[in-house]
Amino acid sequence: VRGLSPSKQILHENGDNTLIFEARFESGNLQKVVKVNEFEYQLTLRTDLYTSKYTQWYYFQVSNTQAGMPYRFTIVNFTKPNSLYKRGMRPLLYSEADAKKHNVGWRRTGNEIKYYRNNAGQGGRQYFSLTWTFQFPHNRDTCYFAHCYPYTYSNLQDYLVSISKDPVKSKFCKIHILCHSLARNIVYVLTITNPHEGDKDTKRKAVILTARVHPGETNSSWIMKGFLDYILGNSGNAQVLRNNFVFKVIPMLNPDGVIVGNHRCSLSGQDLNRKYKSNLKEFYPSIWYTRNMIKRVMEERDIILYCDLHGHNRKKNVFVYGCERKQQAKAPTLHPRVFPLLLSKICPDKFSFSDCRFRVQKSKEGTGRVVMWKMGISNSYTLEAS
Repeated sequence: VRGLSPSKQILHENGDNTLIFEARFESGNLQKVVKVNEFEYQLTLRTDLYTSKYTQWYYFQVSNTQAGMPYRFTIVNFTKPNSLYKRGMRPLLYSEADAKKHNVGWRRTGNEIKYYRNNAGQGGRQYFSLTWTFQFPHNRDTCYFAHCYPYTYSNLQDYLVSISKDPVKSKFCKIHILCHSLARNIVYVLTITNPHEGDKDTKRKAVILTARVHPGETNSSWIMKGFLDYILGNSGNAQVLRNNFVFKVIPMLNPDGVIVGNHRCSLSGQDLNRKYKSNLKEFYPSIWYTRNMIKRVMEERDIILYCDLHGHNRKKNVFVYGCERKQQAKAPTLHPRVFPLLLSKICPDKFSFSDCRFRVQKSKEGTGRVVMWKMGISNSYTLEAS
């Protein structure tokens, strides 16, 4: 879709107060809008491409705004019975005028927020609505609404370019092409470790981090960016970590899904985080090459930790899902509860040990966490953040 500019909607007369909606941009998602009355709009989200389900992620532009008027928006085709919108979460707004005049970016907004079961459905699936009221801050402004802070494939590419151009960071952070996605987008892998002397390198254990297998979980990209800012920084702790470990980082496993504004799937119409057992390299290239890369690393060195970063739509806090057998080995270093327990001690205001789960469910056997655990990585986790 690059190079194709969206056709502009033309208003019929100067006094027409109808909002103009647009979502044909990177990571955008909105399918249809119905104007119910002067200041009320009913919105329908697009399902993930080549599927009939997965509506959660929304990201769209609104223009021709009137300041101070009480608009109501209702998204009518969510499929999850529960949501953090029932527990205080609010939609996100970005105003171009506020960004220009006051340097204000994305912010939570909306009043009279309700998430409820509606009377619609399709194919035996029940639909749920999210509704909120809102007053635009400026006349004739261009604004954006989103489910979570957007982080696009272009954002990632800009970030990686800044690392490669940095004379210090580029010495200990090497950026390579892991593979190409179905749409021929590059899936990047970063190797982060301080240059070593002699044979010390083989003694360094490895840490594997991946993110954004589910495109609508943009918070996982912000967590990944926070990790990279830290590990590439010049603090004493970052130096110690780079001296002692080799970090292998795949910041965006599903760039195609991210670009087209999917919530969960790739362009194969499949949830890639259920495909780690698959050998279909041509259908799920990023998953096949990730697993292969991890196998190669295991032949060279011990992997002390594998963690796949996600976002959660229904649970608060930050927590992990781990893996353990019913009769867990007694050796404390092999115990998967140790690492999350340490996290909860270090940042008790954010990380919740009580929300962590360690049972391996049958439905999760194709996930990265379970497959890596069965390959022999005992500290294998999915990290979830609200």
